[in-house]
Formats: sequence, C-alpha cells, structure tokens
Amino acid sequence: MKIDASLSDDIGATQAEAAKIEGAGYAGAWASETKHDPFLQCLQAAMATETVTIGTAIAIGFARTPMTLANIGYDLAGYSRGRFVLGLGSQIKPHIERRFSMPWSRPAARMRELILATRAIWATWQDGVKLDFRGDFYTHTLMTPFFTPEPHEYGPPPIFLAAVGELMTEVAGEAADGFFVHPFTTNRYLEQVTIPALLRGRAKVGKGDLDGFVVNGPSFVTVGRTQEEMAAAVFGTKKRIAFYGSTPSYRAVLEAHGWGDAQGELNTLSKQGRWDEMADVITDEMLHEFSVVGTPAEVGPKLVEKVGKIYQRTTLYSAYDADPSLWTELLAAAK
Repeated sequence: MKIDASLSDDIGATQAEAAKIEGAGYAGAWASETKHDPFLQCLQAAMATETVTIGTAIAIGFARTPMTLANIGYDLAGYSRGRFVLGLGSQIKPHIERRFSMPWSRPAARMRELILATRAIWATWQDGVKLDFRGDFYTHTLMTPFFTPEPHEYGPPPIFLAAVGELMTEVAGEAADGFFVHPFTTNRYLEQVTIPALLRGRAKVGKGDLDGFVVNGPSFVTVGRTQEEMAAAVFGTKKRIAFYGSTPSYRAVLEAHGWGDAQGELNTLSKQGRWDEMADVITDEMLHEFSVVGTPAEVGPKLVEKVGKIYQRTTLYSAYDADPSLWTELLAAAK
C-alpha cells in the first residue's frame, strides 16, 4: 500500500509543499477542488517534483465538459511525464446547478458517459481514431488537425472516480481505473457495500476481480504523543465524523453498524447550529471504526493492518491542527 499526502489550499505554497511531500517519502500528492483550480496546483506540483504521483482528488466532473477534461488531463499527463491521475467526482445537485450553472440529471449515467467521452477524445489524439462520440448527455464529433494535440509517449492519464452511492460506485468499477473512497466509511461498509458494487461494475466490462484497479482511500488518523495532543485529536476527529454523519445520504454507513439513530440526532443538532455538541454523539467505538488512534509509532502499523489489504493507496487525513513531525514519524512507522 502506498501512502500519499494532500496539498493544502494555499496555492502560493504548492510547489514548496509538493517538494516537501516528495522529500518526506510519500508516494503521491493530491489537490482538491475547493477554493482554487486543482489542475493549476497539479501543474505546480509537477514542476517541483520528479517521482511522486500527482492528481486531483477530486476535480468536479460535471462542472466541465469531456473536451475540457481531456485537454487538461492529456497536457498534465505529458508535462508530468506520466505521473498525473485525473480524479473526478460529481458534487451534488445544488452546487452543479446553482454554483456552476451546469446541468444535473441521472448523475451515475452522466458520469459514465463523461468518462467514456473523455476517453474517446484521447483515443483520437493518441491513436488517430476518428472522433464520433454520441451519447445521451455529450456529443463530440469534430476534431480538426489545428486543434489536435501531438500524441506523447506517456499516453492519457488514468481516471479515478469518487463515489458514495452504489450506482456511482458501480460506474467507477465499470468505467474508471481507480476509486476514491469517501472519508466517511468503515471496513464493514467497504466489505458489505462498496467492494461488491465495484465488482458489479467490473463484471459489466468482463472483469471478475479488482486486479489492476486502484482503491484509494483516505485514512482518518487520530495521533498524539501527549494526553493534551490526544485529547485535541480525539475531539477534532469526533467533530468531523459527526459533521459527515449529520448528512442523511451517509446514514447507510452508520446503519451498517446499527448506529442509524445517531444520524437523526446529529442532523437535528446540525440544524440547530450546535456543532461542538455533535462530537459528544460519537462514541469511542465509533471513533475507532472510522479512525486509527494512537501515538505515531502505534498508528503506523495499525494503519497497515486495518486498510492495507483493501487499499492500494491511502492518504493520511486529519481533522485537527497537529505538529507536522507527527506525520513524519507515522509514515516511518508504517513502512
């Protein structure tokens, strides 16, 4: 299992952060689409590094067209010398329609077609296949030499897809090269719901297993050396788990453990703005299901034991401010 790191949203520090991530021994650096364009951060990270994987985790697919995704993905694959991964996610309907002013309908079917259309464009550029993609959501039938990028030796990048629901997870198994696990998940939910959905998607394209497919999951880590550090870490992680748990669409994860009633309580508290109190709903048992807890020396091997057989890649994920040296120690202990 490879251990990756996330880039912060400080776009002015991206190059320095990426170089530091590579120097610390992480295998990858991921940019997310929050306040800035993640592709710009990936370009900066590629400029500052030589070996680490670089990718978006995630870029919002429905905010763009297959052609715009194909362009930036193909360019970054070439510029990074084959180190770029195009990681996509759907976002939710209000953001797509009201923030990005883009259409929303049948999200799983639309995402499948978005990926297939992007691949069709790449096939035109890389292999000279005539562009003739006609779908329910996207149509691409024009590509003249003036607008055709030169093929490069690295080829198109792999596509990873983020999902929570079973339909979108099936699309990941069918159409993508890898899958981003949502932070709000447990091993039980992965084994009972996520992995079977991925396998159903793989079966649609004649693949009976996950060989060659990358499951990339974030790992909640709750780490400290002292009682004070641990108390802050536990509170921060419980608060973040509670935030996710308050969302009705994530209820199924809690129900897999018999904790469905907690979702209603968390949702009520969130509507009342009682965010700090929500952490009290999260028991220590819940904490240990969602997170790996302990000192850096303890968490490193615990992490490998917990998710090493499920994930091919994982990104350390914390919900609190912590001494950066904690992650260096943890990474060393996990190897």
